[in-house]
Amino acid sequence: MRVGYLGPEGTNSHEALLNALAGEAHEQVPLPTIHDCVMAVQDGTVERALVPIENAIEGSVNATLDALAVDADEVTIAGEYVHAIHTCLIARTPLELSAIETVLSHPQANGQCAHFLRTRLPQARVLATSSTADAVRAVAEGELGEHAAALGSRVAAEQYGCEILRAGVDDVAGNETRFVWLAAAGTPTGEHGPWKTAIVFWGVGAEAPGWLVRCLSEFAFRGVNLTRIESRPRKQGLGRYMFFLDLEGRDGDGPVAEALAALRGHVEHLRVLGSFPAAT
Repeated sequence: MRVGYLGPEGTNSHEALLNALAGEAHEQVPLPTIHDCVMAVQDGTVERALVPIENAIEGSVNATLDALAVDADEVTIAGEYVHAIHTCLIARTPLELSAIETVLSHPQANGQCAHFLRTRLPQARVLATSSTADAVRAVAEGELGEHAAALGSRVAAEQYGCEILRAGVDDVAGNETRFVWLAAAGTPTGEHGPWKTAIVFWGVGAEAPGWLVRCLSEFAFRGVNLTRIESRPRKQGLGRYMFFLDLEGRDGDGPVAEALAALRGHVEHLRVLGSFPAAT
């Protein structure tokens, strides 16, 4: 099985993949962006992909949500995996924190360590790159000089022969990222629950008073529990949004199926992004 992930080797996505598929035969396919991971499933380049969708500190991963909602109608969420994040401050050689002039990482990692950066490295400029591993690689190769550091994983530090200056620099202890398994639409998911269903919708009546309440009430009236709700711009002008929901239950089961059928009467577009076993 060919499995795509946000590369290169040493990213949090790579570390999550190694843990999630420990002992299972698979071919790892590193890809340059999250969007590329999603579209690789869409075009059949890979059979599965593991992509981040939500972080305990920074919230949803917008690149994943947008790609699933807009660009990848032949891709489904087939499962999820929760991975503990332990971000390290990494440099090419030992450095005092006061000597660091530049810190480089993926925007999600920069956000997850924002308080540490503000309070412990106020003198450093913070730059963004495509992945945490690419940040460590750039620091290892001296692309930003000798007074640069990266935020990344211990695996990346070991891979590129760097020094860990500080471990566990995440702003909140117990930092976690929820990843989702992506597969081609119609791919069988697991047989064992508990189940979760993810949907996205938007509607012609979205500007009418109480429209969103009426949409959500279809779940409340049937006792369907929502575990996440978020709006994202549809990129068609101010005030136009799409709404993402995660809910407990399988899309074909009683109350959930009834709620989805009723919701279709309120909206212009409704798509089930996936119905899958929830992470335990």
